[in-house]
Amino acid sequence: MPYVTSVLELMELLHGSPDERRLRTAALLRRSHPFDKELQLAGLLHDIGRLLRLSDGTVTVGVAAEAVRPLLGERVARLVRLSAAPFDAGAGAEAGAEAESEAVATLRHARDSAGAADLDAGVLEDWRPLLELVAAGACRVGPARNALDPLGSPRGSRRPVRGLP
Repeated sequence: MPYVTSVLELMELLHGSPDERRLRTAALLRRSHPFDKELQLAGLLHDIGRLLRLSDGTVTVGVAAEAVRPLLGERVARLVRLSAAPFDAGAGAEAGAEAESEAVATLRHARDSAGAADLDAGVLEDWRPLLELVAAGACRVGPARNALDPLGSPRGSRRPVRGLP
């Protein structure tokens, strides 16, 4: 199974197949959900399966999601997988699928709207800092990491940093 192990490797993969729709999807999500960094990246990577090919030439949504999981974390991988799969109430057996239904619906709507959207989505290189930020948060210890707050609580906050006593 192919794994994307660094932001540099991911950027090279994405540069290999420039896709304006991918950028527009992420840009629409950035505008509608500016604090949900993981959702924005799922929009950028929703079709990464087309770029990953197994030795037999096939690719599945599960393989694509697993390829980015070590680098970007569980939630980005789950959103990438769920955004491509047909959604129904019975498919909620996967851990977190039901909780992410709103995010998946938002991602699908942005993906569908990106084809008709006439907006300047910028360039792929604009997304490198966010990829690095979320990758840094995904590498932290503990399953309860969150790209909304990957570096912990703000200075002076009463909210404890996850994973610290």
